[in-house]
Amino acid sequence: MLNVDGQFIGRGLPTREDLPTTKIENAFAAYDIFSRVFAIRPDDKVLLLADKKLDPRVISAITGLAKARGVTEPLVLLSHTTQHETMPDWAKPHLEAATFVVSTWFCSVLDPFAIRMRREKGQRWIKITYFRDLDLLQTPQARFAPELLGEIIRGTARQYPRGRDFKLHFSDERGTDLGIDVNGEMVDNLLKTTRWKGEMIADQPGCYVHYLPCHGPNLYDRTMVMNDDSVVVPINGVVYPQWAVGFERPFEEKIPVVFRDDRIVEVGGGSKEAEILRDMLVGGQLIELGCGFNPKAPRYEIYPAGSNSPGVLHFGIDLAKPCDFIRRQMPDWEEPPVHMDLITFDSTVTADNEVMIDAGYLTALDDPQVREAARRYGNDVDLLENWPD
Repeated sequence: MLNVDGQFIGRGLPTREDLPTTKIENAFAAYDIFSRVFAIRPDDKVLLLADKKLDPRVISAITGLAKARGVTEPLVLLSHTTQHETMPDWAKPHLEAATFVVSTWFCSVLDPFAIRMRREKGQRWIKITYFRDLDLLQTPQARFAPELLGEIIRGTARQYPRGRDFKLHFSDERGTDLGIDVNGEMVDNLLKTTRWKGEMIADQPGCYVHYLPCHGPNLYDRTMVMNDDSVVVPINGVVYPQWAVGFERPFEEKIPVVFRDDRIVEVGGGSKEAEILRDMLVGGQLIELGCGFNPKAPRYEIYPAGSNSPGVLHFGIDLAKPCDFIRRQMPDWEEPPVHMDLITFDSTVTADNEVMIDAGYLTALDDPQVREAARRYGNDVDLLENWPD
């Protein structure tokens, strides 16, 4: 099996290159999912909140679909940035008139005006943080069935204890030991959102979905306390992140990030990365603890806001002050320089005695309902366990 130069010869696996017919098949699978997620209706008033760095082909794809559905005048607002922390006043009249909104802007999920438009007017929203390049339609994650993804999310939702107090606990082999004290009302608030219901199609009043499917939903976020800034959530312990957005490589040093009552009070370590994180994070608040769910999302691509691969966590921190490191390193980042996502790939997460993630493996992938749903789309092992890097 070795030639005269000592090189291996032979082949034990099928060739990786797709046939032209397979590429066509894959493309139309992605197009179908795209058109179904963007559930635009003929009577919709479509608004796209875009930015100057968004692939213009993405804009054309969305407006083209809208026109094919009978929307004659989809409106595009092109901003110089995605980093709006609140909805700009100049955008509000256009937003108020819309019924279907597609956005790249950071403020989309938490801005009070945007929330009110969804709650009171039933606006349907799609956030396209992970659809900034039309060529992403050629990737496996773009053709992963949203119905199956929804089943994975619902399988995870079923693991939360209901109607009682419990601790949501995070650990790993580096020494992470973080606990969130949760009660039944907090879980009810979290799981009533459209994302936790596994609704991947933007066809329900007030929905907020991500495309490419999907980013989150979050194992914890401030919707648990109805986004009440006065509530201090009992989040205590230490996290040893493996990586963070804006850093070229994973951390070599074990860097402890210490939380006390949902705030970061200390960052240890002596490396340059630890020094940067210390200046950045101390005083910051954990506002979301997101989890990946798409088995075909690249596991180790954490830009721009964490990996969407199953069981990968991102600890979303709102910073106490704008960070110059972020301004230098990522001046055109999709998020403002007052936020940071810390990443772990190998966490174990428990809700009381229920293991939700086991050393980075999302256990809902083994839920019988998830497996049954996966077999309707093909090889369940390949679909759920064959994760791309």
